[in-house]
Amino acid sequence: MNFSVHSFLAFLGFIGYTNLVKDKFINRITSRIEELGKSVMESIDGLGAISLFGARFFYWVRKKPFRVSLVFEQLFFIGNKSLMIILLSGMFTGMVMATQTYFGFKLINVDSLVGVIVALSLSKELAPVLTGLIVAGRAGSAMAAQIGSMKVTEQIDALEVMGINSIQYLAVPRIIASTFALPMLSVVFLFIGNFGSWLVGTKSLMIDESMFFSKLGEFMFVADIAQGVIKAMVFGFIIALIGTYFGFQVEKGAVGVGRGTNLAVVWGMISVLILDYFLTSFLVKIL
Repeated sequence: MNFSVHSFLAFLGFIGYTNLVKDKFINRITSRIEELGKSVMESIDGLGAISLFGARFFYWVRKKPFRVSLVFEQLFFIGNKSLMIILLSGMFTGMVMATQTYFGFKLINVDSLVGVIVALSLSKELAPVLTGLIVAGRAGSAMAAQIGSMKVTEQIDALEVMGINSIQYLAVPRIIASTFALPMLSVVFLFIGNFGSWLVGTKSLMIDESMFFSKLGEFMFVADIAQGVIKAMVFGFIIALIGTYFGFQVEKGAVGVGRGTNLAVVWGMISVLILDYFLTSFLVKIL
């Protein structure tokens, strides 16, 4: 009899423990789902806020006064100041691409196509994407840091008090300059990358130079370069839009400036990579 009572009590205890473990497991899963849902909602809210910020840009870009000097100042900062890293990156990207492509194509005896394959890869993908990533890391972060520092030191409030719209004065010149600077940097990346490809291909790997250029002229078209330029223009707009947006969202002093700068770089780079797929899917059908 005692054995039966003890067994029954042990059984009840086991059931209670099982229910407790089950409740903890369910609560843990529920909390994870809630965190995931919260992250998704915050991302949607952020996308909506950036879209509204973009709409405000398009509103103020048509309003006078047109601060052309500020646009050229930002063109110098985004374009000229990024030129050296673009030249280095483009040169060695072209050299590496030529080397890797040569040893792959040599296995099937089509090493004469090295030049055109590298040129097409650079013009359609590598030049605009790598240029976008470089500018997002260098100029996008600087935009967020500059505007964020102005916000925490109340300089933006001072502009508004003086009757100067902060978006028109700070965001519009940067976005316009980035939209036009990135295609130019992408073209520079393309040509210096092709120069690196030619240098390695004909001088180091001993590809016939006349064959190198004849294949390039046979398979390379203006539409291929246009595809990269259009991508670079879109990337420039998005990078500057995100950089200035996160600059205006900065709060809580130096910590906020660092966080805003980090978010501008991360989301700028992610946007470049995501948009690259959608732009490629669209442009290959019309060009």
